[in-house]
Amino acid sequence: MDLIVATREGLYCPPGGFHIDPWRPVERAVITHAHSDHARVGHGAYLAARAGETVLRARLGDVSLQTLGYGEPVTVNGVRISLHPAGHVLGSAQVRVEHRGEVWVASGDYKLEPDPTCASFEPVRCHTFITESTFGLPIYRWQENSILFGEINEWWRRNAEQGRPSVLYCYAFGKAQRILASVDASVGPIIVHGSVASLNDAYRRAGVALPAALRISEVADKSLLRRALVLAPPSAQGSPWLRRFADHSDGYASGWMRVRGNRRRRGVDRGFVLSDHADWPGLQQAIAATGAERVFVTHGSVHAMVRWLRERGLLAESFSTEYGDEEDGGGDELQPAAGEA
Repeated sequence: MDLIVATREGLYCPPGGFHIDPWRPVERAVITHAHSDHARVGHGAYLAARAGETVLRARLGDVSLQTLGYGEPVTVNGVRISLHPAGHVLGSAQVRVEHRGEVWVASGDYKLEPDPTCASFEPVRCHTFITESTFGLPIYRWQENSILFGEINEWWRRNAEQGRPSVLYCYAFGKAQRILASVDASVGPIIVHGSVASLNDAYRRAGVALPAALRISEVADKSLLRRALVLAPPSAQGSPWLRRFADHSDGYASGWMRVRGNRRRRGVDRGFVLSDHADWPGLQQAIAATGAERVFVTHGSVHAMVRWLRERGLLAESFSTEYGDEEDGGGDELQPAAGEA
């Protein structure tokens, strides 16, 4: 029997009696990270990386949660479990499962690019690797951070000189904090939507250093808005909240901006290719580093990745899952308290 199998509830470890990122209520859930397609309410007990505890509790409320430091093992029904950095967002982890000499690793979501707001991806050797493939096509290749954030800073600076707010749509959990920690905060004030602010608070409680960022209700001098960088979830586009930033320039930060036409469909002035998922070379590098001879692909460009792996002599299959794409925000943001947006 395989060490991890796909069931109606989600990925399941039969000898251990636990699920990994299940999408229906189960007794025991091992969680790779706090995005809502991977961490859902209703499970009896949760196991997750200690680094993401503040965010996970902010999203799930008062749940029965056990946390582990990265690399710290725990044994459940004879199965040895440990969590290892995935580099995706704060607290994201790969799940290493070992039983009777067999080692499987479930990646969750991951990226290889450096990120000041979370621990960097660490490859884990295994016999079988379960990988995502959100951007598993050759077209998806990311710029170096210095070039990308240089472009964002220049766009913001030019708008500030013209007295126009710069509204940047970005996913509220993970991407917004990465942008906040990486831009040049000397250009002007940074304003954040309430959903972003709530997650910023959780990051700061976890010890992540972020520059000052204000809710709109905290801005006494409204003239400051003309030089501001505004970080907002995609759901804020066209909302009454956005009308407070008159005559603004807007941009969209997503890996999907790599495809020509997506910026036009989003109706924004600028598209910035920024993702918290691995690009095509990153997926190849991560899979190779595991040394796995067998690979399961869970979501994204599944068929293309499976075909590419098979062409290189690996045993490649797919798991049908209900994991989604948090790149677009999809209703996954924390809702701000009344008046905080």
